[in-house]
Amino acid sequence: MKILIVDDEENILEIVEAYLVAKNYQVVRAMDGEEALRKAETIRPDLIVLDLMLPDISGLEVCRRIRKSSSVPVIILTARTTEQDILSGLQIGADHYMTKPFSPKELVARVQTVLRRSHPEPQEVKWSFDGGLLEIYPDNKQVFKKGVEVGLTPTEYRLLTLLASHPQQIFPRQQLLQVVKGLDFDGTDRVIDVHIKNLRQKIEDDDTRTPYYILTIYGEGYRFGGQK
Repeated sequence: MKILIVDDEENILEIVEAYLVAKNYQVVRAMDGEEALRKAETIRPDLIVLDLMLPDISGLEVCRRIRKSSSVPVIILTARTTEQDILSGLQIGADHYMTKPFSPKELVARVQTVLRRSHPEPQEVKWSFDGGLLEIYPDNKQVFKKGVEVGLTPTEYRLLTLLASHPQQIFPRQQLLQVVKGLDFDGTDRVIDVHIKNLRQKIEDDDTRTPYYILTIYGEGYRFGGQK
C-alpha cells in the first residue's frame, strides 16, 4: 500500500519512512502543502500522514481540498494540543490525529489500524443452515456437517448448491439432470435419484426414512428443506 507523508521537517520524514518501509509500505514524501496536493492527485495514496504546520498552506487547508475529491484516510500530526485544533482537523475529514512529539512505533500502529478500518479484508462467503449444522463455502467448494468437512463428488456438490441456493423451490428430476450432467447427457433422469441417495448419506442424520435437507416431492422432484 502507498502512504504519502507530509512534513516540512526532513528528519521526521526519514524516521517515519524508515518505520513504514520496514512494514512493507511504499512511502512517498512531500515537504509542503502544494507538493502534497499534487502527489495526492497523481499517486492516489491509500493513506496520508499530514502535518498541520506547513510552510505554504496549512495542513487543515490541504485536508479540506483533498476531501473535495477523495475519501483517502488522513492522519494529522500536530504540535498544537488544544481541543479546538484537534476538533478542527477531525471536522474537515481527518480520520485520526497524533500530537508531536510522537512515537514512530505508535504512528505505525495507528496507520495499520486506520488502513484495516478503511480496507477491510473481504469476508469469506458462507451459507449456514440450521444454526451452523450444515455449512457451505461456495468460494472453495467445501461443505461441513456439524463442523466436520464432508467429501462430496463434483456432481453431489453441484446438486447440493443448486438446491440450497433456492430453498423451498421444487426442482424436477430432468431439470436437475440438465444442470449437473448437461443438456446433451443421454440417460434416464433416474440417475439423479442415485446421486441424491449418495448425497443424503453424507449430509443427513437419517437419510432413508426422514431426510431433512433433501426432500422428495412425490411426482414432482426434489427441494431443499434447510433453514438459512
